[in-house]
Amino acid sequence: GECWGAGTATFMILGNICTRSCSFCAVATGRPLTVDLDEPLRVAQSVKLMEVKHCVITSVDRDDLKDGGSTIWAETINAIRQESPETTLETLLPDFRGVWENLERVLEVRPEVVSHNLETVRRLTKEVRIQAKYDRSLECLHHISNANLRTKSGIMLGLGETEQDVLEAMDDLLEAGVHILTLG
Repeated sequence: GECWGAGTATFMILGNICTRSCSFCAVATGRPLTVDLDEPLRVAQSVKLMEVKHCVITSVDRDDLKDGGSTIWAETINAIRQESPETTLETLLPDFRGVWENLERVLEVRPEVVSHNLETVRRLTKEVRIQAKYDRSLECLHHISNANLRTKSGIMLGLGETEQDVLEAMDDLLEAGVHILTLG
């Protein structure tokens, strides 16, 4: 595909069971397994073996963990840097339930791009992202931007939002310091 042809690969860490149940997402919801402490090294070795040029890391939400999984996030980024120093890193982070020290743990290892998706407009957030909060996502993005990192977000379209809803969300994202926005 287009991404792989450009040397881009995406890895989902922290298991395949999410603690949240967003209506748009196909990831299984439930009680996740224990954290695999070897995962950071295995992901880094895969990135090296595959000769990935640009690595995107995402995860399930791990609201069951005190650190929200942020330690594994940071260790994974550091392991990839150790194994493949030329590989650029993009992270698609959860909101860590607003526990900003957990977010900071990931920001301290300085990935090249840090994403947190707003996913939808303010008016539809309660319906689309049952356990998330629109303003908490904006605050998360503001923290990322304040760390002087390239900040990215995304919004899904076609869920019943109006043009005005989208324009307001775009203004909110700009005010939060977002540099890159994907719409789709």
